[in-house]
Amino acid sequence: MKSSRIPGFYNMSVEQRRDLLKKAIDFSSEELDDLYINEPLSIDTADKMIENVIGTFQLPLGLGLNFLINGKEYVIPMAIEEASVVASASHIAKIVRSAGGFQTEATERVMIGQIQVVGCPDFQLAKQALLNEKESLINAANAAYPSIVNRGGGAEDLEVRILNEESDSKYGQMLVLHIYVDTRDAMGANIINTMVESIAPVVEEITEGKVYLRILSNYADKCLARARCVIPPEMLITGDYSGEEVRDGVIHAYEFAASDPYRAVTHNKGIMNGIDPVVIATGNDWRAVEAGAHAYASRHGSYGSMTTWSKDENENLVGEIELPMSLGTVGGATRVHPLAGLSLSIMNIESAKELAQVIVAVGLAQNLGALKALATDGIQKGHMALHSRSVAIAAGASGEMIDIIAEKLIEQKQIRVGKAKELVEQYKK
Repeated sequence: MKSSRIPGFYNMSVEQRRDLLKKAIDFSSEELDDLYINEPLSIDTADKMIENVIGTFQLPLGLGLNFLINGKEYVIPMAIEEASVVASASHIAKIVRSAGGFQTEATERVMIGQIQVVGCPDFQLAKQALLNEKESLINAANAAYPSIVNRGGGAEDLEVRILNEESDSKYGQMLVLHIYVDTRDAMGANIINTMVESIAPVVEEITEGKVYLRILSNYADKCLARARCVIPPEMLITGDYSGEEVRDGVIHAYEFAASDPYRAVTHNKGIMNGIDPVVIATGNDWRAVEAGAHAYASRHGSYGSMTTWSKDENENLVGEIELPMSLGTVGGATRVHPLAGLSLSIMNIESAKELAQVIVAVGLAQNLGALKALATDGIQKGHMALHSRSVAIAAGASGEMIDIIAEKLIEQKQIRVGKAKELVEQYKK
């Protein structure tokens, strides 16, 4: 895309949006078929992906617009059913692009494999014995998956921990080996699981204990992505609220989430409202991303905010986010599901590291959208205006009737199915 700024996109018909996308992006005929047909995930493909298939389940696929990240334009596919999320993220992205856009970065893509050992005669000696064999264990892990080594990745390091060292229970004390693997552009679950399973017998022999679990960890705290934005207060003016009032309201809302887990859960859910739709659209494991993100929000001993909002020396609003991002752009559903590949094409994503940075920027935008609404008119005004269409459909409206009923629900400030049914009946008469 030459620009992610597409004025009036929301007012276009679906066909007009598709035609614009077709002209802007060099799609193959197969990719266009995937976008246009009603069931892009065929039953045959679905039946090979999981067990007991009876059909497929679709979500609306929209585009997050206006995103400028590290100077690059992004149109971002988002698969989600919740009203207002795509609109909110796009609205904030428009503000941030006027302030220079999002700045992002990411660490190296290092994922973690774990091997649990119990019943060691001497846990301290077992730990040291494993560390003494560090090089040979890393080499053995890489021998189990040479293709990742050929792509420049592979096992790089390991560490050993003793858990519950003072426990009297035979089920409590254990030794845990962590092996650190650069998975390149793969999410890495299969790579890591193959590696830890392959070296488990050697670990048993070295420690004289018994290995039970050998599996990756979804707490990818060595695979982090960060995003930041700086917004002058004049860009935050909303209705009768000054930019300074909106800025301070956002910071107060953040401090609430940072101080109270009851608020933090809802605050962070709003962040994941932006993150999950992109993870889903690209065929990645949103459950793993969710689990890792929430664990990271608890890393200081209590559950808190995934973002920080503050004021800099120039009175600007500054937003920051840092989260683990266990993602892939190769392998798994990313390459099996046709719309996942298409989503990566739309974004022009070149690596898993780049995808991680885009996703945390969307999360930061969505968080600001929610906090800005809460600090001004309240969350319901914009959300319910969009939700009214879903209510109209649930009441039996179709075609042009949907927007007519939705508008009347908003006018009467009664956005509920019962009222919508009354209006539908009136319309039919």
